[in-house]
Amino acid sequence: MNLNDLRDNPGSTKNRTRVGRGIGSGKGKTGGRGVKGQKSRSGVAIKGFEGGQMPLHRRLPKRGFTNIFAKDFNIVSLARIQQAIDDGKLDANAVVTVEALKAAGVLKRLRDGVRLLADGELKAAVSFEIAGASKSAIEAVEKAGGKVVVLGAQAE
Repeated sequence: MNLNDLRDNPGSTKNRTRVGRGIGSGKGKTGGRGVKGQKSRSGVAIKGFEGGQMPLHRRLPKRGFTNIFAKDFNIVSLARIQQAIDDGKLDANAVVTVEALKAAGVLKRLRDGVRLLADGELKAAVSFEIAGASKSAIEAVEKAGGKVVVLGAQAE
């Protein structure tokens, strides 16, 4: 086997179609675009156009809005906290804060705070200082012997 013997597998590459190079090529004259009109020209974008009829996206009513003041929380489950404690990344005796979760690799990027949800089971007695927690998450933490301090907003 020499370098000059190297070849692609047969059929693995196809030559590109050279469009608009004479009628003998099979893709000449109109270049596969049909005949005249706007869509045969270059630079055309008529995605929602319905021939002058009011387009669907304008016939339908507008609904809802985006709250620009909404908080974007990192959502963390009790199971994820317990896994980090089991792996030795989180100290169960120390207070769990946003910075501790980031350092442990539980959070990738910090948002407007952390919200704790009661998905999974917590075995260790852990105390939290976080932005929010569900009622069932607070009950689960207190049942395990820990406590939750909600910073700023009240628990939901």
